[in-house]
Amino acid sequence: MARTSFSLMAAATVLAFAGCGALPPATVAASRCGSGFEAFERDTLYFGRAIPAGGQVSDAEWGAFLDENVTPAFPQGLTVIDATGQWSGVQGVQGGVVRERSKIVVLVHPRSEKDDAAITRIVGAYRLRFAQEAVLQERQAVCVRL
Repeated sequence: MARTSFSLMAAATVLAFAGCGALPPATVAASRCGSGFEAFERDTLYFGRAIPAGGQVSDAEWGAFLDENVTPAFPQGLTVIDATGQWSGVQGVQGGVVRERSKIVVLVHPRSEKDDAAITRIVGAYRLRFAQEAVLQERQAVCVRL
C-alpha cells in the first residue's frame, strides 16, 4: 500500500511540474512586457560551498571559478549574493540536513541556446571541480528595462 501511495504521489508531482519546463516563445513573452520593456530570462544558480569529502570551497577558489567559468560566459554582467543554504541532497544525506555557506548567481539574459549551453557548462564545471551532487537552477521569464 505504501508503495502505491508513493507511486501516485510521484506521478502527481511529475504532472504538476510538467508545464514548468518550457517558456513561451519569445514573441509571446515580449508581447506580455509593457512599453519600454524587453523579454529576458533570469536564471538563478545556487552553489553550495560544502565539499562532501570535507572542507569548504574557499573565497579564493570561488573567485577563481567565477573568473574562469561564469564571467567569460556572461560578460554583460551578473550578480553574486552570499547566502546560507540547507538541503538533504538528491539521494538524501546520512545524518540529516546539511547547512552550508552558498553563493547565488543571478543571470539576466536574452533567451538563447548559446546561453542555455553556457549555463549547463557552468553547472557541470562546478559539480566536477568541487565534487558537488547538484547545483540548483531556477529559471523565470522576466521583463527588463535598461
